[in-house]
Amino acid sequence: MKIKDVVFATGQSSFVHTDRAAIRQGARPNGYLFDGKPVIPGFDTIVQPAGIASVMLVLDDDIVALGDCADVILAGYAGRDRPFKPAEQEKVLDEVIAPRLVGRSLDSFKDLATEFDALRVDGEPLHMAVRYGVTQALLDAVALSRREQMAEVVAREYGQTIAPRRLRILSSCMRDNYNLHDRMILKRADILPHSSFGEIDRHIGRDGQIFLDYVTKFRKRVQAIGAPDYRPQLHFDVYGSIGELFDNDPERVADYLGKVAAAVAPYDLMIESPFVVDALEPQIEIFGRLRDALKRKGIRTIIIADEWCNTLEDIRAWADAGTTDMVQIKTPDLGGINNTIEAVIYCNEAGMDAYLGGTANETQQSSRITTHIGLATRPAFLLSKPGMGGDESFALQVNEMNRTIALLKHRHSPWLAAA
Repeated sequence: MKIKDVVFATGQSSFVHTDRAAIRQGARPNGYLFDGKPVIPGFDTIVQPAGIASVMLVLDDDIVALGDCADVILAGYAGRDRPFKPAEQEKVLDEVIAPRLVGRSLDSFKDLATEFDALRVDGEPLHMAVRYGVTQALLDAVALSRREQMAEVVAREYGQTIAPRRLRILSSCMRDNYNLHDRMILKRADILPHSSFGEIDRHIGRDGQIFLDYVTKFRKRVQAIGAPDYRPQLHFDVYGSIGELFDNDPERVADYLGKVAAAVAPYDLMIESPFVVDALEPQIEIFGRLRDALKRKGIRTIIIADEWCNTLEDIRAWADAGTTDMVQIKTPDLGGINNTIEAVIYCNEAGMDAYLGGTANETQQSSRITTHIGLATRPAFLLSKPGMGGDESFALQVNEMNRTIALLKHRHSPWLAAA
């Protein structure tokens, strides 16, 4: 089977871009927006709509494979590419990508993805969103040409076996959408609420009490309406705000996290991005100091790195250093999904947990493809996406995984692991 033609279409992401640097420098909140001037190149306002570009590969039999170019909410921050704007990438898609795709045989996803992920224009790599979308479409195309599920292609080409039951999901909810929280508790979300606690004055408090009150209220609500046997892990993404509050002192941060862990007990506490510093190496180092302090003080908190986990090489550096409990593999950041696949496998082999994440800025198709990668590589859990609505993304991922596993069982797929 070959690629007969390539069609592109632009569209909307499921969320927005936010200039995190401007917010850290004191931009004043105005509803969901912020007053002030953007700081990161590519931002016209501090919060702005985000777009996507669909890559559609028309195969010899006129079946169409699909991938979506998308990037993360905090584009341009902590070493990431500038915000993806489809209009800026039209020439690359039309003149660089399309001519190289037409006529290509769909013999190996891995080989094709490696090739397109490595393309350079004027010596520079393609925008991570372009590499992300093109390689998604290639995985879909190879699966369609072989009459396989995408998870089977990944398992076969990377020497993996597919999980026999669905993976756990971190349900990403808006911070103050309490009705959504109730629904996700009733639906027994595996991990929740994720949310965003990135501003000291609004979300943490100068004495830390705002955040302590929030997590206490959340724990009480889980206990009040959750089933007696429901024991989710409670996950909060703080975007470096706690570290900033305590002058990036790991000892003081550890003491504070001890209070947070006590407030959510008996549930396990996960804290994502307790620190955000300015480069990979100091980020790895300060996480290690926090992890040592937590262990020494007997505080049970799972710390998760997100910022400065932008590439496959970054993920390998975290795994080799062993300074964090877990990393988020933020799929658009890594560009080609071949890098995401290899990153999860590397973490598994190194003995460091990883969760297969991404961003609310994605689409239904990129989220479907992520679930297939997850089934074939078995990270600790998935982040729900796209959007921040909770219900829709949770249903999308649960249903996609359950349908895929049921079909593989029906067909006695050799790549499906025993239950």
